[in-house]
Amino acid sequence: MKVAILAGGLGTRFAEETETKPKPMIEVGGRPILWHIMKIYAHHGFDDFVVALGYKGDAIKRYMLDYAALHSNLTVHTRGEVVRHGPASEDWAVRLIDTGLTTNTGGRIRRLRPFLDGETFMLTWGDGVSNVDLRRLLAFHRSHGKLATVTAVRPPARFGHLVLDGERVADFSEKPQTAEGWINGAFFVLEPQVLDYIDGDDTQWEREPMERLAREGQLMAYRHDGFWQCMDTLRDKLLLERLWTSDAPPWRVWGGTAREEQGPPTRAAA
Repeated sequence: MKVAILAGGLGTRFAEETETKPKPMIEVGGRPILWHIMKIYAHHGFDDFVVALGYKGDAIKRYMLDYAALHSNLTVHTRGEVVRHGPASEDWAVRLIDTGLTTNTGGRIRRLRPFLDGETFMLTWGDGVSNVDLRRLLAFHRSHGKLATVTAVRPPARFGHLVLDGERVADFSEKPQTAEGWINGAFFVLEPQVLDYIDGDDTQWEREPMERLAREGQLMAYRHDGFWQCMDTLRDKLLLERLWTSDAPPWRVWGGTAREEQGPPTRAAA
């Protein structure tokens, strides 16, 4: 099954970092957040990726081309032979598709049509991580028979939650998950027919296509109560960095330790 990842946005809230690289190449624990997302999918057996490139897409191409060398020990013979040592790198297939500099999210998805083989596919953004069980997500999607499934999440609130009884604070909890208001956490499963809901490059996936799918009863929600975090701001990045250095980063569903996978800087960031 193909996994489509949108990785072409400008990342304007990370102006200093995104001058030289796209947002999915911003690092958490020495690895691009795009790598973290791909590791999550691969852990569940989904390792055939189609990445929609746009802004600074060449940085992602260089990273993927150099991936094996960047994360292996090497013996270089100056006449041209290069020998890699150590554990084998991930066995992923990664298609890197230029979907335009200013194309909107829906347009990027639509431009991936030739590479999705007309089959059910997964979709996510290149800036969010989660411990969602992707196998259960897929089973849920197949069980209801509709065209689209979105993972619904309730992220932690930014501020402490107050329950008031008049002027008295009846209850206080620091940054709980919001009690109400499920939001779009991405991690979609989609049937190929959803591509017909996208008019063109200017279409925003989160507007007309999703709204129409919902009106027609073709959009279902898979509720995920576990960890989910997007990286929209520097504050989010710092949070993810702190979590990565903890004993058990909540989205790190694959084996090994975070310390073992502290990667070298990417070429774009060097």
